[in-house]
Amino acid sequence: MMHDPLAAPVLDTAGLDLDSASRITYRLEQSFRYEYDAPVENLRHRLVVVPPRRHGDVHRRQHSVEVRGEPARRVERRGAQGNTIIHIRAGRVEERIEFHLLAVLERVVADGAPALPGSALASARLRTPTALTRPDDRLRDLAATLARPGEHPAGTAERVCAAVHEAMTYRGGVTSVTTTAAQALEGGAGVCQDFAHVMLSLCHLLDVPARYVSGHLLGQGGTHAWVEVVVPHGPAAQALAFDPCNGRRAGRGHITVATGRDYTDVAPTSGSYDGSGAGRLTCSRSVGVIDVAA
Repeated sequence: MMHDPLAAPVLDTAGLDLDSASRITYRLEQSFRYEYDAPVENLRHRLVVVPPRRHGDVHRRQHSVEVRGEPARRVERRGAQGNTIIHIRAGRVEERIEFHLLAVLERVVADGAPALPGSALASARLRTPTALTRPDDRLRDLAATLARPGEHPAGTAERVCAAVHEAMTYRGGVTSVTTTAAQALEGGAGVCQDFAHVMLSLCHLLDVPARYVSGHLLGQGGTHAWVEVVVPHGPAAQALAFDPCNGRRAGRGHITVATGRDYTDVAPTSGSYDGSGAGRLTCSRSVGVIDVAA
């Protein structure tokens, strides 16, 4: 690691060969600013924005989360699925409150994919549909065309990823966080979370354990979503990442923040408050490479 990664300039990734690197260091900065028309009270907020201490070959080297604008109590804990969850409480917010994340992450390529216990292969959480991924006849019909009895789950996931990418078009504004996989596939368009939900639904139908991933993709303006499928690896298991929105395996530009059953488990920011004031959210995010080792 460099002497002061927080002060290092972001590199131009167009001139970098990340696929040949042995180590890559990233800096992530993200903020959520809420402004209110009138004072609000008893604000209760949940953030899922801090990358895990380790996820496969990516290690969190340092991070900080600041609450700006109002005094607040903050509790950081590790959730049941291993995600870092921050709970924030503020007694009163006069006009605005802001949550700001700064993190430095290092990818050590030799560390490989996330390792899981063998029991993960039979986990109900990775096999059971949710309200957002519950299949309909259209999804069942598509899954039937993709079934190959006896195929290794990694091969199945490759074909599912390609099929979802082929079946859908990326288009913002046509879906919401409550859009189901069935609705997204019927409409044939959506954003990354919709692609991920459709792939999850198909994986469940094809008996492939899989989970939703929330994170970041270099070169993309907002947060990103993809899928990890869990496959046998010796006596244990490992998670292989697929990005159906881009029709390929996740690579060196993908940085995981959290995993869950669907978007609802890992929504980056959510909360409630008492009061009649309307809230407006402004988000900003930057993620870049600050060091590369061959």
